[in-house]
Amino acid sequence: METENPFARAGERLDDLQFAGLRILQRPGEFCFGTDAVLLSDFAQVRPGGTVVDLCCGGGIVPLLLWGRGRAKRILGVEIQPAVAEMARRSVALNGLTEQIEIFELDLKNAPSRLGKGVADTVTCNPPYGKAGYSLPGENSARSIARHEILCTLADCVASAAALLREGGRAAFVHRCERVAELLSLMEAHRLTPKRLRAVQPRSDAAPILFLAEGVKGAKPGVQWLAPLLLREENGTETEELLRIYHKL
Repeated sequence: METENPFARAGERLDDLQFAGLRILQRPGEFCFGTDAVLLSDFAQVRPGGTVVDLCCGGGIVPLLLWGRGRAKRILGVEIQPAVAEMARRSVALNGLTEQIEIFELDLKNAPSRLGKGVADTVTCNPPYGKAGYSLPGENSARSIARHEILCTLADCVASAAALLREGGRAAFVHRCERVAELLSLMEAHRLTPKRLRAVQPRSDAAPILFLAEGVKGAKPGVQWLAPLLLREENGTETEELLRIYHKL
């Protein structure tokens, strides 16, 4: 649903998230959040009263949805692109959450030194999917930077997440299935023991397209595979779980 608002700039639209009264600014010509970000915000486990850092926060969708679920005390978003970070700040402001959510225009590789090591109870990250050196992103547009490893790599994301987390803190990632081995290997290398994994399938008869992974810093080995998250029924309608995640029930 689109509405007019003085917080919006030319080329932007204001969308009602239809959840907890939240709204978000988006720039359709460049990049808008997708289902993967919504799934990540639902998958992440946030300790009541805890601090969350969201890496690659884009327009701020994950911080807003996490806040709407009412468990985090403080949420810090990290976004390297100045225009995108500025738009995320305006989305935070129009929701009246500037005391609860803070957006940093910051290279995530520098986030631990800027925000503090061990500052977070939970780190979330929806990183660029296109592997550095294997993608042809074209120009360095906001869309290309969000989708391809131009300014950061998956290794950078995992290293920063590990440094930001306290011992026992949780890191949650979403990524393409073809990079599951790489992500799990990086998590192990940075002491983020994989504890929960979940495949995301378009339908029950289709191969997974995404996976969600949670690691706990310094935990003992032992991983739980959750039941696949199905997006559509055989007749093409949204599954009950997807409707729950989108707060449509």
